[in-house]
Amino acid sequence: MPAPAPAVRLSRAAAELRAGRAVVLHDGEGTALVHAAEAVSEGDLAGLRQRGQPLLVLPLRRAAVLRVLPGEGDAVAIVIEPRADAALIRGLADATTDLDQPLRGPFRRIKQRQPPRIQAALQLCKRAGLLPAAVLVDGAADDGALSVTADEVDGGAPALRQVATAKLPLAEAENTSIVAFRPDDGGPEQLALLIGEVAVSRPVLTRLHSSCLTGDVLGSLKCDCGPQLRGAVAAIAQAGGGVLLYLAQEGRGIGLVNKLRAYALQDQGFDTVEANLRLGFEADERDFAIAATMLRTLGIGQVRLMTNNPEKVAALAAEGIAVTERVPHAFPPNVHNERYLATKRRKSGHYL
Repeated sequence: MPAPAPAVRLSRAAAELRAGRAVVLHDGEGTALVHAAEAVSEGDLAGLRQRGQPLLVLPLRRAAVLRVLPGEGDAVAIVIEPRADAALIRGLADATTDLDQPLRGPFRRIKQRQPPRIQAALQLCKRAGLLPAAVLVDGAADDGALSVTADEVDGGAPALRQVATAKLPLAEAENTSIVAFRPDDGGPEQLALLIGEVAVSRPVLTRLHSSCLTGDVLGSLKCDCGPQLRGAVAAIAQAGGGVLLYLAQEGRGIGLVNKLRAYALQDQGFDTVEANLRLGFEADERDFAIAATMLRTLGIGQVRLMTNNPEKVAALAAEGIAVTERVPHAFPPNVHNERYLATKRRKSGHYL
């Protein structure tokens, strides 16, 4: 039987971490046996100690919260002392735990630059929708664990294929079709709404909308996502036609559970950017290359982009999609989201 394709192995590796199991990461120089820090158990930790010196690997953002000085590169490796238990490690990884505040060191870190397999462990945790924090033993392996390479983890946007199309009359736009795209890495499907007449011979009115269960479905007042979604569909229909891409990039790309963690930090007084950084993520983890691929598949090369986010304009242009016009798309704040919108304007450069 032929070996699974890299994208399939990567999807399986992410699933293994989510299930609390170990994976092996290797590069041209060696291997590392890796667990997701947020799911590590006492048994996992004991098994790692039998293979060598366990390390807790954190991104620079999270390490800074814990007052750990950076080493070289984008990952900080902390030696897990014999006194440390699994609960302590989970607390170091997760800014929302009660353990967070008292755990400010001193921590013994590995000062030299970490090899690609170590830094890839953080990316694999992100890909699994977990906190970017890993517990590992460098130089160790396990014949029973799934193995992936650092290059596969850093492989970029997956290939997409169109898999289904159907009519989908909407309350704001009855003449709508929905198109589903499936990535080859086993990730979530991406959706496109074709509203009215979509004339690809000229710039198409387009909205890139990242999924937001709390705002789009539950009607949360903490963000402006629900009004933006429904307002975009109505505006495109009124204009005669266009496209809305519904992208599976919840919480600016950090995933639903991590977005709820960020909400918990916002309840403590941190703004939306500070909360993401405190968890170890970048302020915005989204990748709009997949949106450009969807547009090209639909035969669209020029768009009038409905957005307040300059990064979306720049991202599409970098992928070869011509943005002929930025169409403002803002809605009035409420008492629950006015700080959120102010932060987007002040820290993320949104036109609000």
